[in-house]
Amino acid sequence: MRPDVSVHIEHYGILRRARFPYVDAQLKRISLGQRVRERELTVVPGVFDMLSARLAEQTGFEALYMTGYGVSASHLGVPDAGIATYEDMISRVAMIADGTDLPLIADGDTGFGGLSELANTVAGYNAAGACAIQLEDQEWPKKCGHAQGRTVVPTNEMVTKIEAALEARTDDDFLVIARTDARSSLGIDEAIARGQAYAASGADLVCIESPETEDEFARIGQEVDAPLVATMVEGGFSPILSADRLRDMGFTIALYPTTGLLAATSVLRSAYAHLRDTGSSAGIDLTPISEMHHIMDLR
Repeated sequence: MRPDVSVHIEHYGILRRARFPYVDAQLKRISLGQRVRERELTVVPGVFDMLSARLAEQTGFEALYMTGYGVSASHLGVPDAGIATYEDMISRVAMIADGTDLPLIADGDTGFGGLSELANTVAGYNAAGACAIQLEDQEWPKKCGHAQGRTVVPTNEMVTKIEAALEARTDDDFLVIARTDARSSLGIDEAIARGQAYAASGADLVCIESPETEDEFARIGQEVDAPLVATMVEGGFSPILSADRLRDMGFTIALYPTTGLLAATSVLRSAYAHLRDTGSSAGIDLTPISEMHHIMDLR
């Protein structure tokens, strides 16, 4: 547990934290980096706004993942297809990083442009308080990692992007996750080869997106010598594996980017349908308003 470096002030009955952002981010990065170096598996839920981030924090997770899919859907109402901009994402990075005490891993898509834009993205996420950025090797416009029709840039182009990202960070404890989406279009052998190349280029962690079988996950764990990220997307191309199984295979981080978003969508749809059909909210399983006050620090 990191030492408390925030103070609490009360303003009109709302308990707020007055922070020391640089110190706070530095401590969170050290905490996440230590877990990565020790290859200790961390289960990380996807969050997309402050409510989801706060609920995940209060549930007891060790880190958070700001999902581009979730931000695109909840903030903009658009698909994860390269529509969300750097400005859309950085505002959420800053808000979630400052509003929670957990290390934040943030989706950086493909870097939002060429090498100069990618460097700006890395520096911006770094300054905003994120602890890690995930960068993809997809061609633009990118798509959700569990959608059909993704194409990837050449390996050497992504290696250059990784090197630029490492150069752009202002804190060596800020982690760069290199993700390849080559599995769906080029096969598992090419995806593993890219993972090896990205690790050799200095990426702090490697993510091979959408393996299609448990055996493919096992191969990744055996053949890519780097801290590894597994992405568990319910209803996607990959099997959902337990934390124990992923740990045994050698994975370091298990991301669940869509779990909260899909759960919230299901509950909202059901509640709205009940209200429409009955004309009343009676009978809907709701969080008590007093508990909501507590979640939001309203005193």
